[in-house]
Amino acid sequence: MIGNLPRLLLERASIRPDLMVGVLDDQISLRVALELAAGGAAELQALNLSADDRVAIVAENSTDYVLAWLSCLLAGVPVALVDYTYPVDLLDCMLDVLDPSLVISETADITQFAGARSSMAVGAFRDSPRLDPGNAPGVNSDRYSTVSLMHASWSTPGIPKFGAQSHEYFLRLGRAVADAMTLTDRDRLLTSLPLSQINSLGYGLVGALTAGADALLARTSAVDTFWSGAIDHGITALTLDASLVNNLARTATAKDSAGHRVRSMFPADRAFMRRFGVVRAVSGYGSTEAAGASHLRSWSIDDDIPTDAHRHGGSGREDIEWKLTDSGEIVIREFARGTLFTGYFTFPGVTSTLDQNGWFHTGDHGRLDEDGGLVTVDHSHG
Repeated sequence: MIGNLPRLLLERASIRPDLMVGVLDDQISLRVALELAAGGAAELQALNLSADDRVAIVAENSTDYVLAWLSCLLAGVPVALVDYTYPVDLLDCMLDVLDPSLVISETADITQFAGARSSMAVGAFRDSPRLDPGNAPGVNSDRYSTVSLMHASWSTPGIPKFGAQSHEYFLRLGRAVADAMTLTDRDRLLTSLPLSQINSLGYGLVGALTAGADALLARTSAVDTFWSGAIDHGITALTLDASLVNNLARTATAKDSAGHRVRSMFPADRAFMRRFGVVRAVSGYGSTEAAGASHLRSWSIDDDIPTDAHRHGGSGREDIEWKLTDSGEIVIREFARGTLFTGYFTFPGVTSTLDQNGWFHTGDHGRLDEDGGLVTVDHSHG
């Protein structure tokens, strides 16, 4: 049994040496990325960083970002993925709460984001020495230890909270997404979302790598270059957000997408699937707290797909239990330890938010479809 994310990635790189990661125009093999990340992990160790510390990455999508993330994994240091587009004053408040020992960011933005904190340029990991990743300390991380600190999308007043996620959380999420999207080692998955979002990191990067598929990123979510990038790089699977899907379905044409190879996508959208001939899609429900994706439902292009398909989560994963309260709130309980997030980070540690019976109250509301599956009607988390 694979015990943590570094071991999963090492196995995938061993089975498929040509597995690629990074942004479309700057791809690197996972094998080489892990060797560079092992060197990056050694540099983090030289700064006396350990599992008791926290590192924050505040940067836009890039292959260097992926290398920085991998370096933290191999160093066994929990890493917070922070949305760099937030207002600087809000980011400053978030970092005050997080109190990272190191901030990794773009060279020009380090002073702005890091302030007086220790900092490192995200591009520095590209120049790390290539070492054996099998000897990195993170390879021995406990499966239930914190690997990531991720904040929900900033949709409510106040400072976004950082939720702690374990290796087990991502291992389970990656397998659930890979199975629902029927990903294989012949696929090339593209996500255009920031890596600070669970849809990008969990569904996109970890989901693809779990299946042994190429895990690729777009630098932006520009509509006018989307299909040309997907076609040129042989993309077969997509992890997007609803707004980009809607924009593409509304403005792009079948001619724009001519020659594409995309066969599977998240989230499900009837107009997109039929306009561009994508034969399979997955809808779902989840959040950074609620297992990433606690519910995943598959659709075929020939199904009677509702216009609000993205709200249909279906019956729920086998490793969670869920129900609606009398007020319609969605509450979720894990059957297996580590399926849900561990809790919110409040200095100096992580505090669980489960009630006395083990239920996580999502704050979101839903209803049941005709088959007893979940349909969300109000989604406040990210």
